[in-house]
Amino acid sequence: MPAAKARRQSVKNSQRNGSVRTATRTSIGKALRSVEGGDVDAATTSVGDAIRSIDLAVRKGLMHRNAAARRKSRISARLNKLQNA
Repeated sequence: MPAAKARRQSVKNSQRNGSVRTATRTSIGKALRSVEGGDVDAATTSVGDAIRSIDLAVRKGLMHRNAAARRKSRISARLNKLQNA
């Protein structure tokens, strides 16, 4: 593949992937902050959003499935600890 075409593709892919990556990081941060905040209802919805966003990142190939499973497990464990407290 010529270098010019590869460069065009990498720019296009990085722009497309960047928005998904940013949204995933943002939703994970929101979920962690809401769990730390202590509001169970808000934490439940934000954790659900974070899990959906992580799954999207896996489908897009931005995150390895085992890394995604680990992130989802750790977020869910924090939510469960909050709900049981």
